[in-house]
Amino acid sequence: MTNNLSLVKALTFDVFGTVVDWRTSIIRECSELGEARGISADWAAFADKWRGGYAPAMDQVRRGELTWKSIDELHCMVLDRLLDEFNITNLSEDEKVDLNKAWHRLTPWPDSVEGLSKLKEKYIIATLSNGNVSLLVNMAKHSGLPWDCILSSELAKHYKPDKEVYLTAASLLDLKPEQVMMCAAHKDDLEAASALGLKTAYVSRPLEFGPDRKNDATDDMRFDIMARDIVDLAQRLGA
Repeated sequence: MTNNLSLVKALTFDVFGTVVDWRTSIIRECSELGEARGISADWAAFADKWRGGYAPAMDQVRRGELTWKSIDELHCMVLDRLLDEFNITNLSEDEKVDLNKAWHRLTPWPDSVEGLSKLKEKYIIATLSNGNVSLLVNMAKHSGLPWDCILSSELAKHYKPDKEVYLTAASLLDLKPEQVMMCAAHKDDLEAASALGLKTAYVSRPLEFGPDRKNDATDDMRFDIMARDIVDLAQRLGA
């Protein structure tokens, strides 16, 4: 570990896409519901559009067009539109609520639990996600994610990549920004963290958006660590 990383005491992780495979999980949940209710749809397209509505909805909150809403609430707004778009009209309110909570039941990437467990032996490990606290707690319980604590944009009432999210996380951990390493599979998340003095680790997830879409990786990325996965990140940090 190089000197500039020797001060790092905590690793904060983006969750959707970095730690858990949201796309496969949502396709599976939708497919199971469709089979049970006799609904036929292109569930891969449904999952992609559901995730695709997430950033524009957060931007509405960021611009003040919507009052603060949790990711659960934003996911529900997008889901209502998608059900209309896909002409799915026969779900009960309870079924809609349960489907929206599919985001609480996302499956980790195969290396995530092992890698996080190794890192936990040496560092504080925490979420730093746009997901709301209850979602992240439920996901951790469901999938065995061994977090030391749950940090969320909800605590700052801002969404990443707003600076308040990263600075609130460091403050709550009673650490300086340079003592925190942000770990993510998304450039914009890491660039925002780096601009505030946090250390950064890029975790490669080439299949986050499926086999037919590229992620945002580029050859000119310059972060403190470039890791193949979370187990590789642990090895690079000597954990």
